[in-house]
Amino acid sequence: MESPEVMTRIQGRDPFRVVAEVHIRRVFLPALLALAALAACGGSAKGPETAPAPSEWRTFEGTWSAAGQRRTLQLGPDRKVSIIDLTGTLLLVGERRLGEGFQGRVIGYSDDLKGGAGWCVWTDSRGDRIFSELRGEALGARRRFTGTILGGTGRYAGIVGEYGFEWQYVVGENGADDGDFQGRAVGLRGRFRKDVPPSSPPAGSPGVPESGKPRP
Repeated sequence: MESPEVMTRIQGRDPFRVVAEVHIRRVFLPALLALAALAACGGSAKGPETAPAPSEWRTFEGTWSAAGQRRTLQLGPDRKVSIIDLTGTLLLVGERRLGEGFQGRVIGYSDDLKGGAGWCVWTDSRGDRIFSELRGEALGARRRFTGTILGGTGRYAGIVGEYGFEWQYVVGENGADDGDFQGRAVGLRGRFRKDVPPSSPPAGSPGVPESGKPRP
């Protein structure tokens, strides 16, 4: 027995056609609307972005210009030692860089006989910092330096890595004594990764009690 809706529409029309129209509206139209909504949701959704693995090495390169003060002490006719304090802009480029721009500061020393060393802090626009240590030749007209990334704060917490560059004077030659000087890092390239701390042995393993703390 058909519903009153169907019986009303049959009057004066082909009954088979009327019944078919009613079934299409009741069954197929809601199904088509559901499929359209599902397709719209699926088209706009994006898969989760894959974060780099903590142990994955990532490379970077860039430019670094700095200026500051130098204090010099002459130790005989062929030896001079200096302490330096430099500040400048560091810009890293490339697809897999650490960040876009940093303010870099270096405090260190240079010895004509034994080479040079320094300590460096890179600070980005958010205030997050990267700490590194520099080792290299005496701060001459064009000397090679290597840096070891020791860690950082914020989004750089736990990173380790290395980089290298060649120092080139722009203002203030190597023979100059105390005063202002300016230079740039040529061929700055390096790599970094998120350090992975060693996992603790499971509780109950030899030498480790159930509390998880190693036995003395």
